[in-house]
Amino acid sequence: MLRSLYSGISGLRSHQTMLDVTGNNIANVNTTAFKASAAQFQDTLSQLTQAAGGATATTGGTNPAQVGLGVQVAGISTNFAQGSSQSTGKTTDLMISGDGFFVTSLGGETLYTRAGSFNFDSAGRLVSPDGAIVQGWGADNGVVNAGGATSNITLPVGAIVPAKASQAATFTGNLPSDSAVGSTLTRTVDVFDDLGNSSTISLTFTRTGTPDNDGWTVGQSKLANGTTPTPVQLTAETEADGTPTGNFIASGALTVDGIDMDLAALKGFSGLATVAGKTDDGNEAGTLNSYTLGADGTLVGLFSNGQQQAIGRIALANFVNPGGLEKAGSSAYRATFNSGAAELGTPGAAGMGSLTSGALEMSNVDLSQEFTNLIVAQRGFQANARIITTSDEVLQELTNLKR
Repeated sequence: MLRSLYSGISGLRSHQTMLDVTGNNIANVNTTAFKASAAQFQDTLSQLTQAAGGATATTGGTNPAQVGLGVQVAGISTNFAQGSSQSTGKTTDLMISGDGFFVTSLGGETLYTRAGSFNFDSAGRLVSPDGAIVQGWGADNGVVNAGGATSNITLPVGAIVPAKASQAATFTGNLPSDSAVGSTLTRTVDVFDDLGNSSTISLTFTRTGTPDNDGWTVGQSKLANGTTPTPVQLTAETEADGTPTGNFIASGALTVDGIDMDLAALKGFSGLATVAGKTDDGNEAGTLNSYTLGADGTLVGLFSNGQQQAIGRIALANFVNPGGLEKAGSSAYRATFNSGAAELGTPGAAGMGSLTSGALEMSNVDLSQEFTNLIVAQRGFQANARIITTSDEVLQELTNLKR
C-alpha cells in the first residue's frame, strides 16, 4: 500500500487531537483558574531509501534519502500563565497572585489547585465546591507552626479565647505644668483578673513643689487589703543649664494590686491635662464573631472581647516542573514523577505568590488564539483527507491496469 495513505491517516488523527484540545479550551473559557493546553506535533520515523555516502578523492559525498511516514502528537502542554483577576467580594474566594497551588485533600488523596472558590462546610472546614478540604497549619494560642505537618483548615465555630489577667498598665499624655500647687487629677484604668472580671484602678496625680518646679506625686488610696501603695514622685527633668525638657524622672516604680504602672511616657508641658491610662495585656473571655483572611494566608479570628487571634494559615505548594502535573478533574492536579515533589510554603514567601481575598483567578484561555487554532486544525484535517483521497485515486489507477 502507498506510504502517503498512512501519512494522511496519521495527519487526520493528529489534527483531530488538536481539535479536541482546542475545543476543550474554548469550553472552559469561563472555568475558574483553568489553564489552556496546546498540542505539539512531531514527525514519525522516516524510511531510509538511500544511505549517505562519504566523499572520496574522485567522488563527492551523497546525502541520505528518506521518506517520512507521517505525523504524531509529541505532547499536550499546559500553559500556567497567570489569569486575570475577577472581583467577587466574597471573603472565602481566594486568588493566588504569582506561583503556587492550594493544597487540598479529597478522599485521602492530596490534590493541588489554583481555583480558590472555597466555602466553610457544616464542620467548619474550608472546602472547594467538590468537597476537597483545604490544607494548612493550625494555630496554638494564636501561634502558627508553619513548619509542621499540614492539616485541615477549620474555623472553630463557638471557639472561646480565654481571659487573661492584666500585668501592666500604661499612662500617657500630659500633666499641666501651670497647675496650682496642691491641685489634683484623678485617672482610672480598667484591668482584668485571671477569670476576666473587670475592676478599676484609680490613680491620683497631685501637684507638688512650686510653680517653677513641675513636680507631681502619683499615688492611690488604701487598697482592699488595707494597705496604701507608696506614692511615686515625678520630678521635672532639666538640661544642664536648667532648661526643662518636658519629661519626668520617677523616684521609683509604682505597683498597684500586682499591676505595674508605667509612667515613663508622661509629659509635663503647660496648658494640657491629657493624662490617661490603658492596659493592653489583659482581657475578658470572648467568643468568635467573625474572621478575616490575610495576604499571607493567615485566618484571623475576631472575638467579642475585641481580641484578634490567628486560627490557622493556608499552605501553598510549588513544583520544579508544573507542566508535569496530571489533571485530576474539578480544576485539580496531582503530582507525578516528572512534576517533582511538592514544595510547601506560606503565601508571600520566596517562590510563592500572595493571596487576595474576595477575588478569583479567571481562565487564561485566549479566544482569538483558540479560534485561529480551530481554523488551522480544520484546514490541516482537510489537507490530510485530500492526501487519502489522492492516494485512493492512485490505487484505483493501479487496479485499472488489469483491464
